[in-house]
Amino acid sequence: MASSLCSVRDSSQSSSGEIHLFVGPMFAGKTTSLLRRIKSEVDNGRNVAMLKSSKDDRYAVDSVVTHDGIKFPCWALPDLMLFKDKFGHEAYEKLDVIGIDEAQFFEDLYDFCCKAADEDGKIVVVAGLDGDYLRRSFGSVLHIIPIADTVTKLTARCELCGKRAFFTLRKTEEKQTELIGGADLYMPVCRQHYVSGQVVVESTKSVLESQKVKSGSILEEGAVA
Repeated sequence: MASSLCSVRDSSQSSSGEIHLFVGPMFAGKTTSLLRRIKSEVDNGRNVAMLKSSKDDRYAVDSVVTHDGIKFPCWALPDLMLFKDKFGHEAYEKLDVIGIDEAQFFEDLYDFCCKAADEDGKIVVVAGLDGDYLRRSFGSVLHIIPIADTVTKLTARCELCGKRAFFTLRKTEEKQTELIGGADLYMPVCRQHYVSGQVVVESTKSVLESQKVKSGSILEEGAVA
């Protein structure tokens, strides 16, 4: 959870910034929307910096990369609050816009966005998963909705029927919340296929477990023989 509340800003200080949030399931175009906004800011002559979690090294270490290969250079960090010191205070002061990709991996997302927008006057554009593979809140992404100027819920296309996909289905049996991967591990699905897909995953797990039990029994019988 967020560790502190946003501070109340003195109206006599310079104008405050903005927070814009893109959320949705995997393959919904969150990073594409983020990069489109950031590139638009660059075209308008604003100074920008892109940040992402150092946990996400799927496509590149020092770039934000969409699933279809579009790249933008970035700072990969374990925590957002480290950015100002690493970027340099003087350079940070000149920044107009900060983009944050894969925001669900940053525990200090709320505090950073508050400080950057309310105190430092930055425009902060955030992209992240709103839910994990169990459709539960993922990280601190939903915590910044109350402080966001705009929230855009994006959808993908269900991989099984082509309808609008609001959820992410994990194809494997791993249970940890953070399991970084792409189409090899996840697929976007509609509500119907999320529910039926979960049933298939559980059924497959049961079959595999029963096979393990049978294999163990056969090995034990063979050893006794």
